[in-house]
Amino acid sequence: MSQSTTLPTAPLPGALRIGASRGVLEVREFFREWETVVFTFSLPTLILVLFSSIFEGITETPSGMSVTEFYLPGLVAMGLMSVSFQNLGIGIANERSNGTLRRLRGTPMPPAAYFVGKSVLVLALAAGQVTLLLAVAGLVYGADLHLGVEGWLTFAWVLVLGTVPCAFLGIAISSAARSVQAASGIVVVPFLVLQFLSGIFLPAAILPEGALTAASLFPLKWMAQGMRAAFYPEAAAVMEPSGGFDLHLVAGALGAWCVVGLVLCLLTFRWKTAKDG
Repeated sequence: MSQSTTLPTAPLPGALRIGASRGVLEVREFFREWETVVFTFSLPTLILVLFSSIFEGITETPSGMSVTEFYLPGLVAMGLMSVSFQNLGIGIANERSNGTLRRLRGTPMPPAAYFVGKSVLVLALAAGQVTLLLAVAGLVYGADLHLGVEGWLTFAWVLVLGTVPCAFLGIAISSAARSVQAASGIVVVPFLVLQFLSGIFLPAAILPEGALTAASLFPLKWMAQGMRAAFYPEAAAVMEPSGGFDLHLVAGALGAWCVVGLVLCLLTFRWKTAKDG
């Protein structure tokens, strides 16, 4: 009587490898929707072009900065929150609504791989958007981008430490929407309000104290402040409400939001809609 033999099975790829492959797929799918691509990449740059064209020669900026240099840090921060918080908040709500999340959860794919894929997407969008914004600012409007080693290091850690909690918040808020239509309102309205409270379009020093206090409860204000520290000359720190860029507070606030955002994700994320049970 012959004995049956069991062929060895190859181990399944890990979450990072699967997540990286899924991230490539996410990026490809994103670039198939050209309208979304144009809107995502062009919005901060379009605002920069409008402000630079309208206000140059009309508005006085401190420390000899051009209008482009004045608005650039805030628009970088706004763009990063757009590709993380807004993109994930609406995108994941859509995937939950159309059943994509439920189907993915039923596959052997590790759950962590889904979030690795989303991280790859956010990093790709952030890199593309920031590159376009800096290229237009420097090549078209002659903005001074000679930040030095310290300035670029500040730019790098604020970018990472600011994008992470915004991505976490986008994932968390996606669970609050009952439909894709509701997700747009839930995500876009607070994001729009925060832009005006966080010193993106107006100097932080002239904002009401109550507005700054409210903005300080969210990451965007701290991202914009950190980016100003990277791009502005040291003399421009007098425009800050405290008279300094306070990078230790920026790092502390964004680091705290990384923890809070992760906890919110773990507590709120759902693979199915409420009607799916």
